[in-house]
Amino acid sequence: MSHDDLSQHPQHPAFPDDPAFPDGFVTDPYHRVPPPDDLGDVDERFVFDFRSYDDLGDGQRWSTWLSVEPLCRGPEPLPDWVVTSQGAIDTELGVLKTGKEADVHLVERADPLDPAAGVVMAAKRYRSPEHRAFHRSASYTEGRSMKRSRDERAIKRKSTFGRQVAAGEWAVSEWGALVRLWNLGLPVPYPVQIDGTEILMEWITVVDEDDAVRTAPRLAQTRPSPELLAAYFEQLTDALATMVQNGLVHGDLSAYNILAAGERLVVIDLPQIVDLVGNLNGMTFLQRDCANICGWFRSRGLDVDEHALFAELMAHAF
Repeated sequence: MSHDDLSQHPQHPAFPDDPAFPDGFVTDPYHRVPPPDDLGDVDERFVFDFRSYDDLGDGQRWSTWLSVEPLCRGPEPLPDWVVTSQGAIDTELGVLKTGKEADVHLVERADPLDPAAGVVMAAKRYRSPEHRAFHRSASYTEGRSMKRSRDERAIKRKSTFGRQVAAGEWAVSEWGALVRLWNLGLPVPYPVQIDGTEILMEWITVVDEDDAVRTAPRLAQTRPSPELLAAYFEQLTDALATMVQNGLVHGDLSAYNILAAGERLVVIDLPQIVDLVGNLNGMTFLQRDCANICGWFRSRGLDVDEHALFAELMAHAF
């Protein structure tokens, strides 16, 4: 039976319970669609505004927020500054920092039709194995397990596939650390999303004397007052205590991977985070973190002792 014959058969005999087609039912696929001001009783759920976007320019891409898996997006609740619009565009703004294993870029994510809601984020991009110089990686990965034993065997054999897996290993490790520490309420950048070897995260900033926004300086670049210095050390002690209570050690903590955002500190660079008990070097890494931190604070005039700090953290751990 053709579509043209349907109007002659309000109820097909093979389906007697089917409802009859209403009067005026249109089967022509090219039937004229009424203009927006003549929609009549059309359900509002099927009405939407069509908005067109210009083509992308150099150094731009469509937002990858919706193209990654839900578990690759930041923890709920999302901060109100996170842009989730499907029409948002990521624009490269330049390199913020280069490192041994990754480079950090600045990326603006904004919807061209709502530019005021845009945000600038830090994009940490890990290099491929042949362009990385991350040292002592074996001591950091001691005790870690991978989801697939095939991947773990390939990394140990250093095969071509294993090198490809290793390229994303550190990015995944840092993403997991950021999500876990953020959920614990610790001072780390909010992790927006991970896509392969790229992590988008909160850009930690300060406002200078000219009201210009710039990247927060590293703790090593600051000269805080005695009062602020003591407050900084107390913040770090609390953060380290929370970490060891949850069996975690930064593993490479120093004044160079802590940002001073005004009166608060933010811990960064977390790919080498280790398990305090599961890693055979966990205690050694914690002792070294204490020594690095206390050494810097002593150099600024604060009387602190790494052995006392380590003992205090052990009291929190066990």
